[in-house]
Amino acid sequence: MHELSICQALIEQVESVAREQNAEQVLLIRLGIGPLSGVEPQLLEQAFYIARAGSIAADAELQVTSLPIQISCTACGAVSEAQAARLVCAACGDWQTTLVSGDELQLTQVELTRKPATAATPLPELQAASGHLN
Repeated sequence: MHELSICQALIEQVESVAREQNAEQVLLIRLGIGPLSGVEPQLLEQAFYIARAGSIAADAELQVTSLPIQISCTACGAVSEAQAARLVCAACGDWQTTLVSGDELQLTQVELTRKPATAATPLPELQAASGHLN
């Protein structure tokens, strides 16, 4: 199950964000998953509970959002949403299209609590961090 290795990489990235933000706990992790990403959201959620054990995100909630498939038509230039099994232009019906989005896995938000600030450690301005999972 490659979802477990994806979750392990996700937890590493979240731990990095938590260190940068001087966090003591991660409360929430939000992901966006495109239907063409090759990641099964239900399996990812199951693997998440295994991967988070013993980490700063051990009690974190995982929220997954499905991202749309968007294509660009090489014939008419229109950008439109499409279905996974039907990547045709919604404007002109042409099948010669280029995928714009729908194959990504994005870390969109991390909510965390910070350690109390000390005189030597000023409190950073950011309340949440976001980025892309590589």
